[in-house]
Amino acid sequence: MSTTKSDVHFDGLADKFAANIYGTTKGQLRHRVLIHALTKVLESPSQTVIEVGGGTGLMTKVFLEAGHDVVFTDASAEILEHAKLNLDGMANVAFRHQQLQEVSDFHQFDIIVCHAVLEWLHAPLDTLSLMLNQMKPGSRLSLSFFNYDATLFTNALYGNFDYIAQGMKVKNQVKLNPKNPLRPMHVIEHVKSEGLVVEQVTGVRCFHDYMKVKPDNEEQLQKLLELELQHCQQAPFKWLGKYVHLLIRKPH
Repeated sequence: MSTTKSDVHFDGLADKFAANIYGTTKGQLRHRVLIHALTKVLESPSQTVIEVGGGTGLMTKVFLEAGHDVVFTDASAEILEHAKLNLDGMANVAFRHQQLQEVSDFHQFDIIVCHAVLEWLHAPLDTLSLMLNQMKPGSRLSLSFFNYDATLFTNALYGNFDYIAQGMKVKNQVKLNPKNPLRPMHVIEHVKSEGLVVEQVTGVRCFHDYMKVKPDNEEQLQKLLELELQHCQQAPFKWLGKYVHLLIRKPH
């Protein structure tokens, strides 16, 4: 793991990242709910897409299979190599070893994908503004982030009152524990203050992370997925998602 101005990257942790994020029921559910949230975007005619902090390439693969052209970026050279292997042989994809703040051509894309990136940054809302201000009229941003409110709620359920009182920050930060979870309403207000429109709000894992016993077979996982998809865009459940996904549009 490396940092630039306290931003967190994942060099040296690529295998652990892939196993912990995508090799678990929580990772599978997150991926499926995000695909559900992006149904209309994925089904639209071919678009130009840039994914920042694309991880191992799972979401880029979804866009490629739907017929879109994708530029994949990640700040970690090691993660980038994983993505190249996972996307080997697929057409219409280009790769960049690049930090989000170094991207200067957001205005050239119809869709920006930024999933689970902001919470690892030192100045997440400033970085969000960087993307919002560069977006071209009519383009969309698919944004997901770790939900501060859900994290607080989970820790209250477990009785971690001292941890909450400390601002949910500890000196010895867990390496794969996001450093800057965000409050959904703060992000939405920030987006609106920049003149953009939040078209859709989706909660990601509204139930899974609160379950005492997690699904241990495919049948249970499928039933939970159906429940998540049924309620992920309905209040109050969407606000309890461990992640929140926003579909954002820049008006013409």
